Amino acid sequence: MNRVITARPLTRQNFAEFGDVIDTEGSLHYPINDGRTERFHALARAEAAGPNGHVLISILRGTPYPFPLTLSMVERHPFGSQAFMPMSGRPFLVVVCHDGADGPQLPHAFVTRPGQGVNYPRNLWHAVLTPIGEAQDFLVVDRGGDGANLEECHFSHPWEIRLPEEFGNA
Repeated sequence: MNRVITARPLTRQNFAEFGDVIDTEGSLHYPINDGRTERFHALARAEAAGPNGHVLISILRGTPYPFPLTLSMVERHPFGSQAFMPMSGRPFLVVVCHDGADGPQLPHAFVTRPGQGVNYPRNLWHAVLTPIGEAQDFLVVDRGGDGANLEECHFSHPWEIRLPEEFGNA
């Protein structure tokens, strides 16, 4: 059984069913601060439900995985969204799955353009943070509060995620 997925470029159109792409291209924007700053407005919506739910802003430093990536587990967060915005100009891998009667369905893999981020809505199955090539820092907006806000699902048979040819083995 061939369980190989090749990542494709991340665009608003091909990611819309999974969440928000965070970038400035095509976004509502307007000048503020006496015209010295351009505000790119409402790029994503943070969610924080559940007991004592509140929004957190953190920085995560992710270490790259070897490619092709063996995807054996995905996770989701029932009480809050999660946004990841790279603080460098490097791309990263995004892997998401729709939910089905038996848990996560077929994975979909995307490679961001430099400067793009993503916002996963509540309950979206997704892989862990996966920088490509070198360690990266990410600004993360997610939920804090009481209650179990992490569910993991381990696949009975792992998937192999490959990068497009232009990335080589990263």
